[in-house]
Amino acid sequence: MPIDRARFQDRFIEWHRSISSTMTRAVQLAREGCPGGAVVGADEQTAGIGRHGHSWHSEKEAGLYVSIVLRLPLQPKDLPVIMLMLGLAAREAIVETSGLAADLRWPNDVLIHGKKCAGILAQFEGGAVIAGIGVNVGHARFPSDIAPLATSLRIEGADVKREDLLAALLRAIDEHSNILVKDGGDAILRRFTRASSYAEGRRVRVEQDGRVIEGITCGLDPSGFLRVREDNGKETTILAGGVRPA
Repeated sequence: MPIDRARFQDRFIEWHRSISSTMTRAVQLAREGCPGGAVVGADEQTAGIGRHGHSWHSEKEAGLYVSIVLRLPLQPKDLPVIMLMLGLAAREAIVETSGLAADLRWPNDVLIHGKKCAGILAQFEGGAVIAGIGVNVGHARFPSDIAPLATSLRIEGADVKREDLLAALLRAIDEHSNILVKDGGDAILRRFTRASSYAEGRRVRVEQDGRVIEGITCGLDPSGFLRVREDNGKETTILAGGVRPA
């Protein structure tokens, strides 16, 4: 069913039955000077954007597909910590509305039973952070190429309304944004480390700079990047996603 916009009259929400990408539209609104907290959402995306240029499977009325304009006193250098903050908020909203146990894979994939149920993008544009968030809510199945990697709240046994999830997500983003601004990035790093099984003590494998890195995660650096101690004792900083269990 279409989402009930009446619940969100206190927010600037632009909702589309179908759109190429909520992220693209939110960027346009940010450039035009829309207020902080503005939300662009859609029942369906025809060209949803995932990380590293990948597409995001956006089945009609099955997921929560939103992009949010955040006007925060932060700089582009803060983007790695902002990504962690958004991952924390998405995880909290999913746990609150579904009752499911959820994990965070650095930097911000939300996992249930090891499969991805939510992903996040963030970029600076028009003096604002554009946060694109996709959550698999009511999907009954996925295309064969991503089925081994993806799950939804429905598949995991939770019946969640998209309106309830959106309300919880906006609330969690507001709360975690305040923590980041008032208490600094260290507060977000500590919270992420507690919430993620990937942050410390996890054996992982990742491709970076044309080589495969394998080792044990040993925490986050002050900028929010993941550190991995390889078997030869060398400590490597992971600057992008693609982290997988080894």
